[in-house]
Amino acid sequence: MSSTLYQATVLSFLQVLPPLGGLVEKARAYAADKNVSDATLLDARLADDMWPFAKQVMAAIAHSAGAIEGVQMGETGPISGEMPTNLAALGEAVASAINVLEAIASADLDDIASNDTCFRFGERKMPFTVDDYLLTFAVPNFYFHASMAYAILRNQGVGVGKMDFLGAVRMKLPAAID
Repeated sequence: MSSTLYQATVLSFLQVLPPLGGLVEKARAYAADKNVSDATLLDARLADDMWPFAKQVMAAIAHSAGAIEGVQMGETGPISGEMPTNLAALGEAVASAINVLEAIASADLDDIASNDTCFRFGERKMPFTVDDYLLTFAVPNFYFHASMAYAILRNQGVGVGKMDFLGAVRMKLPAAID
């Protein structure tokens, strides 16, 4: 049995976004426990030329829920707008993205897989088919930014580990293994 575009994208996004929300919650607990301001963690980065934690999380949202919404409209682009100014708002943004993805039916995406879409930033336009955009651009960017968010918190001393990133993996049921 082959995988569908929905399984390869939406279900994968829904595996990692809840743990990303959990990372934000761990950051909130850490900030409260260590008397660290939200701004300190929101603005934390691994290198001077990298995006900070808040923008990494928002980019993961843009390349998951935002990407799915974009391909349904036929066009998407980079993240824009103001970044959340506190960890609670960042957590709400993750929860909202999860809600968007949970509302998507497999057919909503699989039926448009061969449609045209584009990623537009400024005057530049990158044309794709929906499946190529999602699989070769959105998914890799999603994992990159989610990983960087995790790494930034770990670097800041927040007690996170690999299991805080992986989420619920899709395993075969024991009866199916025999």
